[in-house]
Amino acid sequence: MLHLAEQDPAAGGRSPVRGRKGPRRALLGLLGPAFVAAIAYVDPGNVAANLTAGAQFGYLLVWVLVVANVVAVLVQYQSAKLGIVTGRSLPELLGERLRPGWRRAFWVQAEIVAAATDLAEVVGGAVALYLLFGLPLPLGAVVVGGISMALLAMQSRNRQRPFELVIMGLLAIITVGFLAGLFISPPDPSGVLSGLIPGFRGPDTVLLAASMLGATVMPHAIYVHSALSRDRHRPDRHRHVPQHAVERLVRATRWDVIAALAVAGIVNIGMLLLAASTLGGVEGTDSIEGAHAAISASLGPVVGVVFAVGLLASGLASTSVGCYAGGTIMEGLLKIRIPLMLRRLLTLVPAVVLLAVGFDPTWALVLSQVVLSFGIPFVLVPLVVLTSSTPLMGGFVDRLPLRIASVVSVLLVMALNLALLWFTFTGAAGR
Repeated sequence: MLHLAEQDPAAGGRSPVRGRKGPRRALLGLLGPAFVAAIAYVDPGNVAANLTAGAQFGYLLVWVLVVANVVAVLVQYQSAKLGIVTGRSLPELLGERLRPGWRRAFWVQAEIVAAATDLAEVVGGAVALYLLFGLPLPLGAVVVGGISMALLAMQSRNRQRPFELVIMGLLAIITVGFLAGLFISPPDPSGVLSGLIPGFRGPDTVLLAASMLGATVMPHAIYVHSALSRDRHRPDRHRHVPQHAVERLVRATRWDVIAALAVAGIVNIGMLLLAASTLGGVEGTDSIEGAHAAISASLGPVVGVVFAVGLLASGLASTSVGCYAGGTIMEGLLKIRIPLMLRRLLTLVPAVVLLAVGFDPTWALVLSQVVLSFGIPFVLVPLVVLTSSTPLMGGFVDRLPLRIASVVSVLLVMALNLALLWFTFTGAAGR
């Protein structure tokens, strides 16, 4: 019998809960998977969406980020709990339940979402290299892809902990890079409070809200978190696990998710507040390059460099996690496993081509996040159904309050997407 609370593969088989370690160190030893998943919530797509929202509409859409982060905490906890309790990832469980035709169709939409994610992350990293070193964007995309390969080489089921620590280090750099400017140009408190009141100001704000939602509640992060938790805590998923051990892991996972998403939420809101306090009314801030130039001019070149370093760390970390998520989706749904390095090469091509033909990188980032927002219901609905299944989850099935919150979240996302479709296809968006 495997007592997971007493045996952790990341700790070389030693207990992270008992033995010589105290309870606090034991808890810290169980943290990590949520911080890897949280990288998806501070990727370059977030930067483009949040800076655009803050620069164009001030504090108006702060409430969108608050709501999106609450939804993110909810769904990431459900995904991680699913992986721990069942010993299988969300794509695996869907692959077991869907008929072959539906399974392949579901994989296609999930791959489109993963491709949009990877596009945003590589493009963002390339823009950061251009800002820091003047590298041409296509070359920067190749460099980002090469570094992400090195990070992916570290990721395996036997070496997940070092990968988690590297990603957590990059998250620290991202946090400093994107929040440093707030200490020089703090936001207006009354403006922040007014931004907490839900509301829109025309169809353009609906488009931005959908982009911000797609950038904050990331479908591929929901898929991959179940696999990260499974691989970290249930490496031998076929062996029996006592309920008390699973309970301990689920409690630790709850704190893991809250801590990781709190950091990601603060960074996202901080980006919007920085744009609102610094970039409002400044010409040319509708691109990351323009926003960086305005930040450097307003707050000094040092802050500009720190911001660009944060953007680079965001691109490098998120593209590695995104590529790993794509592999998890394919393996779970199609039972096909290709080397991550090969997948990295294949998914790098669209971003390089897009940048080579001169497509606006910031607009590519914003549109990629809109694509992600349409993929959210496809992952949220199955997640809610599975975590509400007593035969599957046993005593860890979602309780009624959590089910209600999950259904409300799904309906909110679908309503926002329907509004976006209406504005887009009636020609109202962008007027």
